[in-house]
Amino acid sequence: MDCIEGSLEKIVFENHENGFMVARFRQSPKNKLTTVVGNLGSVHVGEALSLEGEWVENKKFGPQFKVNTYIVKPPSSLEGIAKYLGSGVVKGIGPVMAERIVEMFGLEALDILENHPLLLSRVEGLGRKRIKQIKKEWDNQKESRDVMIFLQGHGITPVYSMKIFKRYGKESVQKVQENPYRLAQEIFGIGFLTADKIARNLGVEVNSPLRARAGLIYVMTKYQGDGHVYVPELMLLEQAEKILQIELIVLEEALNTLYEKKELIVDRDEDNEKIVYLKVLYLAETGVAERIKELCDGKNGLPEVDIEAEIAWAEKEEQIELAPLQREAVFKALKNKVMVITGGPGTGKTTILKTILMILKKMKASYRLAAPTGRAAKRMREATGGDASTLHRLLEFNPKGGKFQRDFENPLEEQVVIVDETSMLDIVLAFYFFKAVEDKAHVILVGDIDQLPSVGPGSVLKNIIDSGVTEVVKLSEIFRQAEKSLTIVNAHRINQGQLPIIKKPEGDEIPDFFFVEKDDPKEVAKTIKQLVLKRIPEKFNFDPVDDIQILSPMYKGAAGVDEINSSLQTELNAEAKFIERGDRIFREGDKVMQIRNNYDKEVFNGDIGRVFDIDNEEQEVAVDFLGTIVRYDYLSLDELKLAYSISVHKSQGSEFRAVIVPLTTEHYIMLQRNLLYTAITRGKELVVLVGSTKALRAAVRNDQIKNRFTNLKSFLIN
Repeated sequence: MDCIEGSLEKIVFENHENGFMVARFRQSPKNKLTTVVGNLGSVHVGEALSLEGEWVENKKFGPQFKVNTYIVKPPSSLEGIAKYLGSGVVKGIGPVMAERIVEMFGLEALDILENHPLLLSRVEGLGRKRIKQIKKEWDNQKESRDVMIFLQGHGITPVYSMKIFKRYGKESVQKVQENPYRLAQEIFGIGFLTADKIARNLGVEVNSPLRARAGLIYVMTKYQGDGHVYVPELMLLEQAEKILQIELIVLEEALNTLYEKKELIVDRDEDNEKIVYLKVLYLAETGVAERIKELCDGKNGLPEVDIEAEIAWAEKEEQIELAPLQREAVFKALKNKVMVITGGPGTGKTTILKTILMILKKMKASYRLAAPTGRAAKRMREATGGDASTLHRLLEFNPKGGKFQRDFENPLEEQVVIVDETSMLDIVLAFYFFKAVEDKAHVILVGDIDQLPSVGPGSVLKNIIDSGVTEVVKLSEIFRQAEKSLTIVNAHRINQGQLPIIKKPEGDEIPDFFFVEKDDPKEVAKTIKQLVLKRIPEKFNFDPVDDIQILSPMYKGAAGVDEINSSLQTELNAEAKFIERGDRIFREGDKVMQIRNNYDKEVFNGDIGRVFDIDNEEQEVAVDFLGTIVRYDYLSLDELKLAYSISVHKSQGSEFRAVIVPLTTEHYIMLQRNLLYTAITRGKELVVLVGSTKALRAAVRNDQIKNRFTNLKSFLIN
């Protein structure tokens, strides 16, 4: 191995995910710049380094020094100190401020930061609050150095090393050594496979009981990610043995230990076979069943009125005549403690809700409206004129305590609670909701049972309907006004297994539903780009970013979410200020989506916003979510994805002026009737399908819904 010493002058390329770097390095003031390559993920411009490695010849770029290990030394020249401080090593100090600090304190600048930070007040633009933050960042950076070197030495990338340090601080090394598998549960982005790789580097054996227990939890969470609430015990052991390559006897012992610790709960299904729950899901499923039964059996909290007379009054006031099923829905909603209203688009759900709200106001009964997501709540507000909120806001989530303020001990005061888009309701959120409902209150659940099930585990709406323990009104009639919409008509045709009607424009009439036939996936992607950039904006005067949403069945492929996002970002937003993190680029103005629940920031999985600002000095990206500005530090950017195109699953509860759906045989595994139905019902004014007739036929014909392992129906009945 050769050894060279000098200072880092410029970073040419840096992959923030794995730490690989191409940089320009100067060995002495008289030497020419040298190209160095390797894992240098925690170094900064201006730092003095001692590099150990070997010289290699790159065919394109000539001689390079390939780094094996390195030691960091503090910079000793004025230029080096200025570059070092301005490189982002300390949040709050950018290049301009770094020059001011060096101009004021010269070679003593680093000593001032270390030992006399209050003297920084002499520098223009630095107040007490900012100095305090800079000192904190400086101390964190110094403490993190040794931790980063240890973690990266065991295969942990710089980004995850920083996340680990941010979570555990000085105890990072100790925590990781004690139980590396905790990273999979406590650090977003580090899954079991990464934690397992780290554990193996630290000497954890294949058949270690620690690995077996963590592996079983991992397999359980994989099933949870597919929507299952429990897993048959034999299936769990079989999958764990296959994935983990651990002996069955070790897995059985580990499973018993997890039962004893109550980390996993064992129960029996209808056939008396053992089934296994993650503790939180068992408590949620049994809790929802118990609470619904209690509410159904409880006293009616509404004033006694002649409901039929009240409905007649509402009809007269609004000058409408409710259809028989609509009338029945209003009657049962006011009569019964818990009831479900389900139906597709154009079947009159909004009219029912407006009528219920009119009567409740006349009765002077208190009520609340809510939905699982911000966009669904916004739609509910616009449709009913009522003040709808997200369920998280309704239940008053407290980020500091990590809990909902509304629960058994502090229930909602309202006499009626109406929840829309309940097909999106997973078992955990349903549990928190039902336990916050007051004993005498009425609960009205509104949703479309034919849409895709919730992203989270469970089939709450379906299970409640199938149990028969609550009143249910299923709406099927499409009303005259809705019949004018080809999108609504075709949604119902597809739901019944029929191909959609395709009409060509006649005269001044322009349909709201189109099918553009293209067989080749690359042609599909090319056509979608043309539709977004030119054809739809020119024809309908829609904004290509705010008004048009592409909903793809899959992430991969030429017409998948990822490729379309990359292509449209380049076309729509190529010149804006950007931040690059690994293979991901975010630009100011980009349309982005939150991909996990973040209770601290009060943004949730599926929320869509626009990048508002990128601040390289504060190392923050600000995103505008429907008027609420949320700030992310650079380490948190893996919570965001581009959203010019999103998956159909992520679109649930949302509505867009125009929806484009690619349908190709590339997506064959995902071509299902309920997925296509969900996609086209997201379009408010325009739906365009782009793809092959073969793919369209396959989607319409495939009504095989993958059953989820849930026990809510049984718990409700028994």
